[in-house]
Amino acid sequence: MYLGLDLGTSGLRAVLMEESGAVKAVAEQSYAVAHPHAGWSEQAPADWLSACAAAVADLRAQASDSWAKLRGIGLSGQMHGAVLLDADGEVLRPCILWNDTRSATEAATLDDDPDFRAISGNIVFPGFTAPKLMWVAKHEPVISSKVAKVLLPKDYLRYWLTDALAMDMSDAAGTSWLDVGARAWSPTLLAKSGMRPDQMPTLVEGSEKAGGLNAARLHEWGLTGPVVVAGGGGDNAAAACGTGCVSEGQGFVSLGTSGVLLAARGAYAPAPETAVHTFCHALPNRWYQMGVILSATDALNWLSRTCGQSPEALSSLTGDTLTAPSNTIFLPYLSGERTPHNDATIRGAFIGLDVSTDQAELTRALMQGVAFALRDSLEALQNTGAQLERLLAIGGGAQSDYWLKVLATVLNLPLDLPKAGELGAALGAARLGLLADTGADPESIITPPEIAQTIMPDSTLTAAYEAAYQRYRALYPALKPFSGAPS
Repeated sequence: MYLGLDLGTSGLRAVLMEESGAVKAVAEQSYAVAHPHAGWSEQAPADWLSACAAAVADLRAQASDSWAKLRGIGLSGQMHGAVLLDADGEVLRPCILWNDTRSATEAATLDDDPDFRAISGNIVFPGFTAPKLMWVAKHEPVISSKVAKVLLPKDYLRYWLTDALAMDMSDAAGTSWLDVGARAWSPTLLAKSGMRPDQMPTLVEGSEKAGGLNAARLHEWGLTGPVVVAGGGGDNAAAACGTGCVSEGQGFVSLGTSGVLLAARGAYAPAPETAVHTFCHALPNRWYQMGVILSATDALNWLSRTCGQSPEALSSLTGDTLTAPSNTIFLPYLSGERTPHNDATIRGAFIGLDVSTDQAELTRALMQGVAFALRDSLEALQNTGAQLERLLAIGGGAQSDYWLKVLATVLNLPLDLPKAGELGAALGAARLGLLADTGADPESIITPPEIAQTIMPDSTLTAAYEAAYQRYRALYPALKPFSGAPS
């Protein structure tokens, strides 16, 4: 048996998988995100450990006959978060999350140095880890002086599981400290952001052993061991392993809290000027590129809170039949934007509101705006040389037929919907745990799912949606002067 743990932004998902790849049991636990100031986003790492313990207890109850056969664990998690440990391994402050924008000034300072794009292959985004540590050094110098190790969220979970201070290549690629082509920490980038090599964890590949389950967890979980813990992957790399997107030409679009359009790449081909992320994959000698928008289903959640309706209730208002583009344009920049704008201060808007605009129209406009933002990511990926002829569609938003029809038509690509069942980051993590334990050929384990349905672009509406997309593109520069703090 193999356990996949996906430490997400809003909760932890655990999957217990048989060696055959069949899923035996699934458990979930949620936790809160704190926003103590505008643009801030933090979590207490202790909440992740409590969630993991509860999820494992649930799995043990569901699969008591199989639990003792556990041989490997893989980890996935939200990227970029900064977990700061002192010399005794104690957490110094709440984790600063990926969608926290407080370090925009520090990110801009690092990005102005050409070494960062040249070595890391990426723009230094405010959500990345390096500028967070610079912010801490400036605003919390006492804490900064005590930092002995910096971990990413899933790697703090690993520390609790194994006592090992390790990080996989795919997650490390989002710190702005990794030489992404060489798959090694860059002394140059560390020094230029005020960090030391000894503050970095050991690097491992995602499918390699990073440690073993420690005595405390073995005892608590009723296991005799040994249980291997794999390097794992950042959430999108692990999701790519769960959906079989590991080779050139394969990709997926995810309508999750954030929106992701990912393309697997067989070689390192960075293009930071596009604001596309170029990261190591969770498998050796592979990379991936992705465009990221910060608000996808999170935008629907915002509208849900504003309207006093559940996301499901709002989604039901659209119906299933694709209609002509909404005259109302939504710009989903509720927390700033990454691809293609790299703009932490831009904020969202509805343009073209009318006295007749109702909740159904707002929902259609919102789904359309998210699709347009993902079209921006597709254009950016194509500018890097990525060739995508179809995409897997995953994430919570993929449960909306209307949203998928809008997205397929806006991207002008077929969207394949996997057959009902477990897939994504938790499954990908479990697969990586199996690889670390058995040394199996990745090609035999990391396979695509069975496809249940394909959503085709609506050829009768592609021209209309193309025209609406061009209107959308013109609005970012018009909106920009009215966003951010007053001058």
